Amino acid sequence: MAQKPAPLREQTRSVVRALIARTALELFAAKGYDDTTLEEIAAAAGVSKRTLFNYFRNKEDLALNGLSEQGELIAARLAERPADEDPWTALRAAFHALEEMETTLERRLELVTLLFGNESLRAGHAEKQARWQDLFAPLIEPRLPDSDHRPLQARAIAAAAITCLQAATEEWMRLGGQADISDLYDTAVQAIRRPASPPEKTTT
Repeated sequence: MAQKPAPLREQTRSVVRALIARTALELFAAKGYDDTTLEEIAAAAGVSKRTLFNYFRNKEDLALNGLSEQGELIAARLAERPADEDPWTALRAAFHALEEMETTLERRLELVTLLFGNESLRAGHAEKQARWQDLFAPLIEPRLPDSDHRPLQARAIAAAAITCLQAATEEWMRLGGQADISDLYDTAVQAIRRPASPPEKTTT
């Protein structure tokens, strides 16, 4: 006789949290973010609304819950990079950690479209990604030449890299996922690292 699955209350906190978050994203995709209620999410996940609030503060927290995990994963990969690697090369390699997340192309496109298609989620997404600076900057700093301004330089590089990643992600969404996001990121980085050429003079 097959063993019955453990009741929900006996599952680990991380499994329950992942279940609720996944259910919420499926409902957001099917009904739209604004038209989905917390009551519907709780019912679809098989938990009470009170239990849902034990894991998430609000609906926005549900939609954005994966960003903190992503930042920590990238930081872990950045810490593993060779010590003599320059910051931009190390960051680019560390960002590949996002490709390790277990998701399909369609699901990732669905999530990105959700995040950037809603003004409040877009703002929350940018705010949470900005917090990645606190994770990345201390790992970037030792890779920079000794200077009184090294902490500032490290934060500036972290902020710029995060902005480039966000710009690349938006462009990837605009292209319907039919592009290599790493190539788009490289293009964004080149734009800010390469000195701007003066506009060509026109002859009259």
